[in-house]
Amino acid sequence: MNTDKPAIDKLIWIMSQLRDPNGGCPWDLKQSFKTIVPHTLEEAYEVAEAIEQEDFEELPKELGDLLFQVVFYAQLGKEQELFDFEKIASLMCEKLIRRHPHVFGELSNQTLNDSEIKYNWEQIKTQERNANSKQSKTSVLDDIPNALPALNRAYKIQKRVAHVGFDWPDVNGALDKVEEEIAELRVEIEKNKEKNNSNTNKERIADELGDLFFALTNVSRHLGLNPEQITRQANDKFSRRFKGVEQLAEEHSTPLSDMSLDEMEELWLRVKASEPKS
Repeated sequence: MNTDKPAIDKLIWIMSQLRDPNGGCPWDLKQSFKTIVPHTLEEAYEVAEAIEQEDFEELPKELGDLLFQVVFYAQLGKEQELFDFEKIASLMCEKLIRRHPHVFGELSNQTLNDSEIKYNWEQIKTQERNANSKQSKTSVLDDIPNALPALNRAYKIQKRVAHVGFDWPDVNGALDKVEEEIAELRVEIEKNKEKNNSNTNKERIADELGDLFFALTNVSRHLGLNPEQITRQANDKFSRRFKGVEQLAEEHSTPLSDMSLDEMEELWLRVKASEPKS
């Protein structure tokens, strides 16, 4: 291998050696498209975590791990004569140029605002879906992966239908819907008490609870916030505070399991009050 070649070429060469039946890595040789999907998802979340923590020393390493996943898929595609890295990059270049007519195409001499750019982007994506569809009729919801995390999928569904006008005019309508769903959830919970926790009514509770999550996602979208990201932030905040509660309990030499809920709540408020104000 010529060490003067660009790093991406070195990476592609390394991947080919790892998959070489004669002297390659036994683990890499066992892998398939399906088996490395969990690793790809894990690497993507590690990239997100490095960004959220603003760990820019670690971020290039995490991005490298994610890039390696793409190179791995490219090698598998090449071995099966389906595609290679060049094909992946070429298709990406074509897509970016096609979806940015305000930069590369007929609109490049015009000044567009964010809303106009977003509208054109969605129109082009709709045209692509129609062109790629094997059915005579297509839905704006086509090609949204079922495997997306549930909150992200809800967010994407709502963005798609909003593009064709199926949306509240502002966040107040979305908030009203949340209150409506909470009221409906309360009704089903009360019914469940009357029916002695019947499985049938638990299905109704689950249905209403799902509607509530969906409605809350819509609120976050109207506020320009990604629901998956803000939920991760909430998880991190809760974990940080609870660890603080555990530390205070240890300082008092009292296990949390021996404390009352009021006592734990007092520690929680102390931890919360000790945090710097944003």
